[in-house]
Amino acid sequence: MRVALALVLPFVLWSQSAAAITAPELRGQRSVQDLQPDMHGRNLQQQEFLKANLEGFDLSGTDLRGAVFNTTNLEGANLHAANLEDAVAFATRFDQADLTDAVLRNAMLMNSKFTGAAIDGADFTDAVLDLPQQKALCGRASGTNASTGVATRDSLNCR
Repeated sequence: MRVALALVLPFVLWSQSAAAITAPELRGQRSVQDLQPDMHGRNLQQQEFLKANLEGFDLSGTDLRGAVFNTTNLEGANLHAANLEDAVAFATRFDQADLTDAVLRNAMLMNSKFTGAAIDGADFTDAVLDLPQQKALCGRASGTNASTGVATRDSLNCR
């Protein structure tokens, strides 16, 4: 009986700890482990950032096309001129982030917050935003994106 218990117990303990984290979260943790606070100009296309704390990170000029941010903290992050085209950011905090001249075309930004984010020149063309966030962004939208030539107000469909 002791031998059988000794063989089964490690498997039971392993299976309980393995169930505590999902495969996407594990991939996201591996991605975040490779990140440093200064990621300026890097290629991070299609990376997954799940429940990541990237507060204050420098992601300016970074290629984040197709990246996935799920409940990620990007508060105060520098995303100046970052390319977030086709990115998915569900329930992500962009509060106080610098999104000036960022490209967010076709981005899915549901349940994400942009309180105090700098958006001068950001291109939100065809991005999906919650209506209250879109209206709040329109209240301070200005400028034209340096790379796409699209006015921020036009990209947000402001009236």
